[in-house]
Amino acid sequence: MMPWLLSGLGLVILLLAGDSLVKGAVNLSLRLGVPALIVSLTIVAFGTSAPELLISVQAVLDGVPGLALGNVVGSNTANILLVLGIPALLATMHTSECDTRKTYIHMILASVLFIGLAYRGVFDWIAALVLLGALALVLGDAFRDAYNHSTSECDNPEEDLEGVDPDLPMWRILIFLGLGLIGLPLGANLLVENATVIAKQYGISDTVIGLTLVAIGTSLPELATTVMAALRRQADVALGNVIGSNMFNLLAIIGIAAFVGPIPVDPEFMRLDFWVMLAASFLLLPFVFFGWNITRAWGVLLSVLYVAYLVLLLA
Repeated sequence: MMPWLLSGLGLVILLLAGDSLVKGAVNLSLRLGVPALIVSLTIVAFGTSAPELLISVQAVLDGVPGLALGNVVGSNTANILLVLGIPALLATMHTSECDTRKTYIHMILASVLFIGLAYRGVFDWIAALVLLGALALVLGDAFRDAYNHSTSECDNPEEDLEGVDPDLPMWRILIFLGLGLIGLPLGANLLVENATVIAKQYGISDTVIGLTLVAIGTSLPELATTVMAALRRQADVALGNVIGSNMFNLLAIIGIAAFVGPIPVDPEFMRLDFWVMLAASFLLLPFVFFGWNITRAWGVLLSVLYVAYLVLLLA
């Protein structure tokens, strides 16, 4: 029982620390005069993915790289099937108001590149350079679009950035940053170590633990945000957030973690999990290109597909 409690504690610390880091970094950056668009494209993206990044790095350091790869692949699948599926059960998500075609194409290309590199059998420093190089190209293109005021994404004015408080004193900003920087590695260490213990107790591979327990846990912030947006009828940006998060997971998290140590690719990924992730990505095509809304019927379908995937994994 204790490993489950400690895993839960580690996850809670991770989520709170990630939120604290984003809040502190966003307010500090805006205080220093960094444009809100640039903050949203970089600091918010890195900050909201900090739990996944720390878990992946910690897993590589602890000698369970399968958990790192499972976390990223499982999170991407959960982001589409679970994070978009459950809110759609509550209210129709009007995604047609946000043009995410360009980022969607980038995400598909990133997925194909990622799977192509996986055929080498390991994500090493060479793969890391390729992934981070692709990320640099994507961010460079986003910066260029932002400065030309011709971005294909939803607008991200300063008032739409989560956690912005113009009256927040500097000492509180520093406390938020400190809590985030201390809490993230602490939470990652707790979660990875105890998730590994759980895997051994139940005879489950660290890869499956990464694809299920850790992936769902690290997708909870996105799920909570999307549910609230759906209830407020402001879900038009949910699709863009999921697409951006998935692309960042593939290029940045494994790119950075592979520099820490090699990440061997379990053959099981090639047989099932990569293709489930890619198929889930292609399910978004009608919402992105044809302006379909994510109705309750789609919510049921996405949720059922995710449950079926979990059953297949655990069986």
